[in-house]
Amino acid sequence: MSNQQSSYSSYSSVSYSSSSSNGEQVSGSKHAQSSLSDPSGTTVTIASQNLGEAAVQEQRQFDAQGRELLGGADGAGADRRIEDVSDDQKEKDRQYEERIEDEYAKREGGA
Repeated sequence: MSNQQSSYSSYSSVSYSSSSSNGEQVSGSKHAQSSLSDPSGTTVTIASQNLGEAAVQEQRQFDAQGRELLGGADGAGADRRIEDVSDDQKEKDRQYEERIEDEYAKREGGA
């Protein structure tokens, strides 16, 4: 019977930055990162917050070979994608311009 020993490690880091003008804080941020590794892989948690904004937290998981697992260990969410929303904004801009042109035309025609 062999006696296998599991290896675990963890790491944490926190940093702060700020600037002030006339004794009043005008900007600042906090950044924290931690990782926990075991024989099956590593989980990295990153949290950041800018002065006056909500905190943002991200968690990423990696297998024992260092490959990122999308959507967690079970692979859920692996179909994540980046979506270009600029076409939607272009359409909204075009509609806005049409409404403005119609409004100007009404004003010029009625003068």
